Amino acid sequence: MQKKAGPRSGSTLDDRVVFFQEFLKNPRQIGSITPSSRFLERRIVHIAGVASARLVVELGAGTGGTTRAILDAMGPDAKLLVVEINRHFAALVGRIDDPRLIVHCGSARDLRDVLSRRHLPAPDAVISGIPFSTIDRRTGSQILEAISSALTPGGRFVAYQSRKHVDQLSRPLLGPAHVEVALLNIPPLRLYWWEKRAARPALEEERSRAARPAESLALVSARTENTADASFRRRLKPR
Repeated sequence: MQKKAGPRSGSTLDDRVVFFQEFLKNPRQIGSITPSSRFLERRIVHIAGVASARLVVELGAGTGGTTRAILDAMGPDAKLLVVEINRHFAALVGRIDDPRLIVHCGSARDLRDVLSRRHLPAPDAVISGIPFSTIDRRTGSQILEAISSALTPGGRFVAYQSRKHVDQLSRPLLGPAHVEVALLNIPPLRLYWWEKRAARPALEEERSRAARPAESLALVSARTENTADASFRRRLKPR
């Protein structure tokens, strides 16, 4: 029988105090003064398609409120990999008693290496609470590149943010985002999500490239023939 995650504590006073204390220590890394609301957690889980995912990755778990919401929605055979750079938060999330949970303390830039070292497949969903508006642009781009390359084709990347920096940084990799505003959260946040497009098969791509010069040559040949034929008809026309 599936063992449920420990009691929900994402919005308790204790967790809010811990979250605020860590924000005061490193506001650029934390990005918010309070954890996500239950409403926001439910929307994130729904948009990411957690219920049907085999592997979910959460980047920036904070005190674990969204982590518990993900575990509650996941299937019994699914796995959740949490990557949290804050050691205090990583230890706090690591106390959640659920065999499906894997906690890694480190940078989200190393996502592909973490998946490889732990022999995990490409994730079906990546959920991020990392504040892309307060971390430096280079680090943000590296994290998004790691997410884009790790995500399985058809998988979803969901980011909840106070500003639109993540949309701008992700466009070259994942295209324009779907956006909605979560008003029932303090502060109100934007939910951005993308679905990774399936890569074209290598053989199909090779054939497409090979066909382009041939198509261009055929078009030039047809135009040349039409021009020559028109010129020949003008010569035969009586004057």
